[in-house]
Amino acid sequence: MIDLHTHSTASDGTYSPRELVLLAIKEGLSALALTDHDTIDGLKEAYETAKEVGLPFLCGVEISVKFNGPGHFHLLGYFLTPEISGLKEMLRKLKEARSRRNELMIEKLQALGVEITLEELKNIASGEIGRPHIAKLLLEKGVVKTLDEAFERYLKKGAPAYVPKAFLTPEEAIEEILKNRGIPVMAHPVTLKVDKDFLKRYLYELKEKGLKGVEVFYTEHSPSFTQFLFDLVKKLDLLITGGSDFHGANKPDIKLGRGLGNLNIPFDCYKNLKEALENQVIP
Repeated sequence: MIDLHTHSTASDGTYSPRELVLLAIKEGLSALALTDHDTIDGLKEAYETAKEVGLPFLCGVEISVKFNGPGHFHLLGYFLTPEISGLKEMLRKLKEARSRRNELMIEKLQALGVEITLEELKNIASGEIGRPHIAKLLLEKGVVKTLDEAFERYLKKGAPAYVPKAFLTPEEAIEEILKNRGIPVMAHPVTLKVDKDFLKRYLYELKEKGLKGVEVFYTEHSPSFTQFLFDLVKKLDLLITGGSDFHGANKPDIKLGRGLGNLNIPFDCYKNLKEALENQVIP
């Protein structure tokens, strides 16, 4: 059992990077990657802990990119070590934009009559603040009854308190990852919310721009969609990856390595990714 898509308190997860690695050992995982949103701040701690306990580990990041469609596009970047200095300036700008986004969402909630402050939000977040923390605060204050309700009523795309992120283009994000000797991978294609014909064309285009892999194994992918992706990605000669998108208590139904209980990610996904990084033999 492996998991190549996880989050820590460095972004919007609830386990510290060290705790995440130790949980992976406890759960019997054979390999792990940390892929926090728009930050690499947690990688050194996770990398050193993984080395300490002997867990095969890849450093990563998850970047939100522009997508002119009904859903959203996240790009994963994988690296061998946490010393990815070339990404830091780009990620710093994204972090500043993320902070401003939180402020704007709080202002929108206040305009809707919700008594909520940025200080309250900072008090409940142990790391980088994101929408899951706002949802948690709305739950704690009794504004909603569930985290899902917080997103449905206020925080999801199109909801009254939603504020879009500042995005890089896919080309910019792919180029940055490649410049830093990483491997760019499309995360959870299901969230693009497009039909299969569009996805085929889009993946062909992105391969031409430098995309090197696709997250085929993902807990919200149906068996038929997973098989479709598997066949398409093999045809395109791209790398196949997989992950749970684990966030700890912020997504309590998603379990590390297991997702919603339907994940069984082949160890070859880690092995092939690591070999490609080591040899820079990227299909």
